[in-house]
Parts: sequence; structure tokens; C-alpha cells
Amino acid sequence: MNDRYQSPLSERYASKEMQYIFSPDMKFRTWRKLWIALAETEKELGLPITEEQIEELKAHADDINYEVAKEREKLVRHDVMSHVYAYGQQCPKAKGIIHLGATSCYVGDNTDIIVMAEALKLIRKKLVSVIDELSRFADRYKAQPTLAFTHFQPAQPTTVGKRATLWLQEFLMDLEDLEYVSGSLKLLGSKGTTGTQASFLELFEGDQETIDKIDPIIAKKMGFSACYPVSGQTYSRKVDTRVLNILAGIAASAHKMSNDIRLLQHLKEVEEPFEKNQIGSSAMAYKRNPMRSERIASLARYVIVDALNPAITSATQWFERTLDDSANKRLSVPEGFLAIDGILDLCLNVVDGLVVYPKVIEKHLMAELPFMATENIMMDAVKAGGDRQELHERIRELSMEAGKNVKEKGLDNNLLELIAADPSFNLSLDELKKAMDPTHYTGRAKEQVDTFLANVVRPVLEQHKEDLGVKAEIHV
Repeated sequence: MNDRYQSPLSERYASKEMQYIFSPDMKFRTWRKLWIALAETEKELGLPITEEQIEELKAHADDINYEVAKEREKLVRHDVMSHVYAYGQQCPKAKGIIHLGATSCYVGDNTDIIVMAEALKLIRKKLVSVIDELSRFADRYKAQPTLAFTHFQPAQPTTVGKRATLWLQEFLMDLEDLEYVSGSLKLLGSKGTTGTQASFLELFEGDQETIDKIDPIIAKKMGFSACYPVSGQTYSRKVDTRVLNILAGIAASAHKMSNDIRLLQHLKEVEEPFEKNQIGSSAMAYKRNPMRSERIASLARYVIVDALNPAITSATQWFERTLDDSANKRLSVPEGFLAIDGILDLCLNVVDGLVVYPKVIEKHLMAELPFMATENIMMDAVKAGGDRQELHERIRELSMEAGKNVKEKGLDNNLLELIAADPSFNLSLDELKKAMDPTHYTGRAKEQVDTFLANVVRPVLEQHKEDLGVKAEIHV
């Protein structure tokens, strides 16, 4: 296999479980389950189909004779009819009733919905596990003061855990969206070539009441609550758009988190897991590159752009159907899921092993804290008898001087020393240093984390406790 293209999504990024969901085996076994459901439904509604024929179909539901189907497709150039033929070879008694009244989209489109539903279940499990790991991280570091950044410039301190809740909240939004779309998925059912069920009108001799029962029975047999009430030959391609928008949303959340981690790793405040024998650079042996976070960002961009495919496909379908959706769907839908599967495995791995360096965080924070403490210092000086307006101007001037020392001369921030030397403030250096407790400047960050985890995150995790425990499948 080294002489042909191999997809990195299957070779490097996606889990075996997700790969199986989009495998030929899953697809064609589902086709056969749908043919069985159709035959059972038609028998239950009065067509002359025997139990013996149904049992014969069930006996060969999983042992698919792929070679027969492949040879037949070379001749007839039609994948569905090739598999109808192959199934009929194994089931001679039932051969004449396989696919009765159906069109190709009966197996093709219903299978696409079933496969996407299964893939969303796996994505949900991994997303819940990422949320769980992030909540543990946020709780562990909820009281660890750190510099916050606006415009990537030092701003009022927050805590490491509070910052993690920003990532966490976005993944929770993704979970809400996923549950809504997943819960709204319906089957196409069996509506014929243009969605009118004309073939069933013929089969059931115009019995409308009986025909109305076909789709609900098939949906129930396949584990769905309903079929879409109207369709052309296919289910609306708007469905694919909604599904891939979920994946793109997760990708955006993961990209945001991975970018923050990459920037923090540059600052040496936080570091993603680094294996004992891992090589960071082929030239620079000392390097510890954030390659997992970089991979998350790289794959996330792919998924975000991939979401355009079903949107454009949905917009350009003609009337009851055209076939320009087919080749695009075969690529965009599976690859979107395979990529987001790999992204969530990487997120789980990164968050589970995320390393925090409190001493570096403290060093960076203390270098900037005097600037952020100036309002408190000014208030203390006013209490000591100073004039607020005069003190404000002096702090502005001294801050500019300290900033110049840092930026132009490479010196440490000496703002406290400058203030202590200024008689206007009437404060000693020791008194000023007592104001340098970082916890005085993180506001309600710790309390916000506690409230958010207790009131928002834990009820969600309790609701999805059966989804927890997914292990990340990371490829080197």
C-alpha cells in the first residue's frame, strides 16, 4: 500500500471506532438491515412476503459477499443494484422481494442519517470527557493567580482555573448544539423517486391509510422516532449542513483553547504533555514544541472550512434531486467526523496532562502587579493624608518612568521604589509591598469558578455520566 495515497485522517488522526462507523462494512450491513426492515414492514402491512423469506434475509445480514457485489458493479455500474444482486445470490427465496418499492436513496440516504447519528454519539462521548477533564483542571487551579491579557497585553489578574472556564463554557455550548441537532435527526423513510410514494400507491392498490404507516414502522425498526414528513428523492441536504456546523463549532472551541495553550507555552507558564523520548526539533535538541496543540489548530481549520461543503451543496440542489451532492458528501461528511474525532482525542490528551508552572506565573505576575496595584496604592495614600488628584498625576508620571526603565533599559519594574521615594505618598516600601498580594486583585475569579462548576458543569456531567471514561487514541 506504499504506492498509493493514504488519508492522514485514517492513518494518523482518527480513532478505530470512528473509522469503523464510516467503513464499508458499517454501510453495507446497514443497507441490509434497511432491506430487512422494509420487507418486514411490507409483510406486516399485507404484501405477500413470507416469514421464510424474512428469516433468509436475516441469516445473511452480516456475511456480505463483497466480491460478488464488486464484480456485478463492474457490469451494471450501479452500487445499490449490485448489492441487491449480491444479497439475492445468498437469499434465493427472498431475491424477488429485496428493495421492493424502494429507490436507491432508501438505503443510501437512510444509511447516511444512521451513520451520522452514530458518529455524533461518539463525538458526544469524547466532548463530555473533554468537559470533564477541563472541569477538573479548572477546579484544581481556581485559586492560582495569573496575569490576564487583553490584546495580549497584561491586564487585571485572573486565575488559571478561571481562564479554563472560558474554554469550558464554549465546549458546553457545542454540547448543547450537538444534543439539539442529534435529537432532531429523522430518517428519510421510503418515499420513492420524487418523494411521492407513487410505487407504494401501486403496491398497496391506492390504500392511503396503509401507506401512511410505512415510514413510522421503518423508523421504529431502525431506532428512530420519525421520518422527515416530506422529501424529494433525498432527505434535505440542509441536514448535512446542520450536522457539520456542529463539528465546525467544536473545532472553533478547540482551536481557541489550543491557541491559548500555545501562547502560554511560549511564556513557559503552561505546557502540554511532553513524552520522555519525544523530540521537539530535529535541529534544536532543547526544544519542547506544543505539537499537539498545533495539530489541534491545524485540523480545526480543516473542519471549519469543510463545513462550507454541505452548505453549498444544500444551496445548489435542483428540484427533487441532483447527483452533484454524491461525490462531495462521500468526502466532506466522513472527513469532517474523522478530523473532529482526532481533534477531541488530542484535546483530551492535552488537558489530561497539562502542566502548570506556578513559579513562572508568579514571576510574570509580580513584574506587572505594581502597575495594576496603583489604584489601591493611591487610595491608601489618600487615607494617609494625600490629595487624590495630585497623587493620580504623580502615579501616572512614575508609571511612565518605571515602564521606560523596563522597556528601554531592560531593568526590573521599580515602580514601588519610585513611589516609596516620593514624599507625596507618605508610604514606606514595606507598606507598599504588603499591597502586592496577587489574591487581592483577582476579583471573584475563584468564586466564579466554584459557582460555574457547581451550577452549570456538574449537572451536565451527571446527566452524561454514561458517556464518561473515553480514552484518547493518539497517533504519533
